[in-house]
Amino acid sequence: MTRQAIVVGGGIGGLAAALALQRIGWQATVLERAPELGEIGAGMSQAPNAIRALAELGVAEQARAVGVPTHSSANLRLPDGRYLQRARTGEASALLAFHRADLHRVLLEALPAGWVRTAAEVTTVRQDEDSVTVACDGVELSAELVIAADGIRSIVRRRLWPDAAPPRFLGRTAWLGIAEVPDLPGSVTLGPGGYFLIHPIGRGRAYWAYVTTAGAPGIRYDQEKKEVTSRIGTWHEPIPTLIEATLEEAVIHIDIHDVEALPTYVRGRVALLGDAAHAMSPDRGQGAGQSLEDAVVLAAAVAGEPTVEAALRRYDDERRRRTQSTARGADQDGRRLTSRAAHRALVTMLRMVPGPLWRKGIAADGNATWRWQPPHLPSPAPRC
Repeated sequence: MTRQAIVVGGGIGGLAAALALQRIGWQATVLERAPELGEIGAGMSQAPNAIRALAELGVAEQARAVGVPTHSSANLRLPDGRYLQRARTGEASALLAFHRADLHRVLLEALPAGWVRTAAEVTTVRQDEDSVTVACDGVELSAELVIAADGIRSIVRRRLWPDAAPPRFLGRTAWLGIAEVPDLPGSVTLGPGGYFLIHPIGRGRAYWAYVTTAGAPGIRYDQEKKEVTSRIGTWHEPIPTLIEATLEEAVIHIDIHDVEALPTYVRGRVALLGDAAHAMSPDRGQGAGQSLEDAVVLAAAVAGEPTVEAALRRYDDERRRRTQSTARGADQDGRRLTSRAAHRALVTMLRMVPGPLWRKGIAADGNATWRWQPPHLPSPAPRC
């Protein structure tokens, strides 16, 4: 008899969890509260650790087909256009950039038909020694395991971790957009008090983000595009062109939050995954990547341990330290990159570091986060 799991949340982490379970012979029902499947947001990059996780899920080649190499971490500039570090022409990049919807679609298309239910909002979760039951739109569903991948404001975390603090504002805000401006290599421009990120994301499009400090969350403007232009419209090209080429209604303004470190990601037969467990600042580019890692590690633990409870203890032991350390590092990176006081020292340091040494430092073999190696998942049984 096929073993059953319920995944709460149909984003990148939730779909990856379902796909990982499918590879070890389980069946999963994915409950997504939105009426239609899709990924909000704009773009992102994935580092080698995430690509290895995608390989264990069996979708690395499909992901590479929709991803674009980006040199953002090697092309560092000042607002006047001068380079602090610059990638060599033709140099390979360790990072792949994506529109979030493209990577989401790769995972969705790899799942068996009928596994994902939309407009399915989970309201309660209860469990006993043998199963977990969730209530969803007046209907109850039961399984051996529930994976909560329902984001930074996870309903499952609020129900089963009632003492956990709400999401924490990190003092930073960001404007995001996608413009039809082709052939950009990816870069980061470091200004006093904020930075501007560019990723190519395929089909003649580029993703951009401007991250800066904010005194409080929730501050919004009648014309968000005009606001970001007023702040950095004099910075070097192609920054003004990218902003101008973005439709007003397509400019996204978000405040950056994380969650405080939890003492455990597990309650009985329920496991938190991705942002529900360890939402982090985007400044290290590891939010989705850590969710992909979670999915692979969780499935490997379920396949390798005699009981669900033992598997979840192993998952918790293997994931909490790494993800919480990555979250702390991401927040530190964000504070340093948006600090006016630290800007001059950072620029001086980058000018002093030789290009080859800098590139070696950001290469996969020199980065502890990127060096992660996934546990092996078996190939799935052929679909009937």
